[in-house]
Amino acid sequence: MNKKSKYLKSLFFLIAVCFSFSFIQNDQPTRLIINTKLNYFSADNIGNVYTVKEDELIKFLVSGKLFARYSNLKLGSITSIDVTNPLKLLLYYRDFQQIIFLDNQLTANSEPISLEALGYEQTDLVCAGANNSFWIYNKQNNELIRFDETSKKIASTGNLKQILQVDLKPNYMKEHNGYLFLNSPETGIYVFDIFGTFSKVISLKNLKQFEVSEDIIYYQKDSMYCSYNYKLFEEACKSLPNPLSTIDVKYTNGKIYLGFKDSLVMQDFK
Repeated sequence: MNKKSKYLKSLFFLIAVCFSFSFIQNDQPTRLIINTKLNYFSADNIGNVYTVKEDELIKFLVSGKLFARYSNLKLGSITSIDVTNPLKLLLYYRDFQQIIFLDNQLTANSEPISLEALGYEQTDLVCAGANNSFWIYNKQNNELIRFDETSKKIASTGNLKQILQVDLKPNYMKEHNGYLFLNSPETGIYVFDIFGTFSKVISLKNLKQFEVSEDIIYYQKDSMYCSYNYKLFEEACKSLPNPLSTIDVKYTNGKIYLGFKDSLVMQDFK
């Protein structure tokens, strides 16, 4: 074999080895750790992550870089956040019955919305809706109410305990694709259209919260993270890494987000 043939053979071998190594490396889950203290967190559809610790909201970019902070000491701890629209984040302060909207720089561009001033001083849950609207669950009337961007009431369900003949105790809600998903751990997830008309109940119980994508609901169940197609009635589950020490878990765009008391881990989860 001449020198040229040996050289070509060695070159092809080296290329094959490099390609194989590259393939193996890409097949491993990508893992990113952010060191930050948190009570809970959320992730938007772009991959930005938002952690909450008492009164402070911190936004991290997809790279894990800290981007911005927000805090309003006058309103105390942040009860919940909704990052469905990354350009308009919703923060709810239940102790003061106040809603604040932030832009993608975590800047408040309008005055807080007082639910007490609107006549709904016993609001347990709040979430964002389409077209800059928002929903509340008012405990006093057991009612879902939707408001437009000017805080004008545009839809309501009426008293759900009377309509559904069920003792609802909701702990979480989220709008997706024109439907509002209201979680009542003891009885399931109740689905309403944007006009407040009851559509169906999904028999998933004992959930703290969940994510919705198309016809699939994602949620944690013990040490597993599961997906449930509520049209095909099919469930699939996968073991979580370090499930016992997590305080919050989210899934979006093929990535799992694991929240711990002093860190946040993002990794591929397909």
